[in-house]
Amino acid sequence: MTVEKLANKVGVSARYIYRIESGLKKPSYDLLCKLIRELSVSADLIFFPDKPSDDSEIVRLLRELCECDERSMEVVKATTKALIETASKK
Repeated sequence: MTVEKLANKVGVSARYIYRIESGLKKPSYDLLCKLIRELSVSADLIFFPDKPSDDSEIVRLLRELCECDERSMEVVKATTKALIETASKK
């Protein structure tokens, strides 16, 4: 996602996003929440950056799921359900 697209989605200017990235500005709580949701990142990564993350595969998968459209989500859910049912029969 480009900075311009992110800025448009959260309602600020691209310049403001650049200032946040460079540490010149600190986002408000509301803007931070919007950024976390739009970027599909865990708030723990923001507030506890030094905390080791053992579930990076899960975080990556969740990010990818956030990019799915409604039809793709239905396919993912059906596939997951089938995998679980198959695994439990073994």
